[in-house]
Amino acid sequence: MKLADLRELMCRRRANSGLGLSSDAFRVDPVIASLRWPADVVEQFLYDHGDHGPFQRAYGNVDLAAIVWTLETVTAAELSTMPTGPSEAGCIEQFALHPGHCISVRSSGIHAGVPEKWRDHGTWKRPPLLLDRRLLDPSASGLQVLEGRTCVGILRGRLRENDFVAATHEAWIGRLA
Repeated sequence: MKLADLRELMCRRRANSGLGLSSDAFRVDPVIASLRWPADVVEQFLYDHGDHGPFQRAYGNVDLAAIVWTLETVTAAELSTMPTGPSEAGCIEQFALHPGHCISVRSSGIHAGVPEKWRDHGTWKRPPLLLDRRLLDPSASGLQVLEGRTCVGILRGRLRENDFVAATHEAWIGRLA
C-alpha cells in the first residue's frame, strides 16, 4: 500500500464542509487499520501529512504495509545529526536557530505543556517519527526524521545554547517488517 492508495480516504478526511473524518474515524477505517500502526503514528504520518505534496513526493513510493513501528529510545547525540528528507531539507536547522521561540509558540491547545516538558525534562511532549532510510533506498543506512522536525530542531538549538537536554528521548521508529 502506498500513499497514493489513500487518495479517496484523504478526500473523505477533508470532506463535509471542512469537518471531514476525525483522527479516530480515520484510524479505524479498514484500510488504515490493516496497517496495524500505533494511533500516534497514524495521526502524525497519515492523518496530518499524508496528502501534503512535498511529503507525498518524499514518501510516496514507500510500501506502508512493510513498516513496523516501535517506540524506542534514541540518544540526543544521534538526533543532533540525523537528517530529514530532501523535501524538508534545512527546516530542522531553521528551527534550531530559535529554539526558545519554537517552544513559546507551542504552549496552548494540543501543545499545552510543551514549554514545561522542555524545561523540566529536556525533551518533547510527543515522540517524533523516525524512518529507517532503507525503506527509501535499499543501499542507505541509518534513520531520518519523518515527522517531528520542529522537536529535533529545538533539541539541536538547545544543545547549541547549552540549555538542558535529556541524554535520551523516545521516538517512534519505522523499520522494514
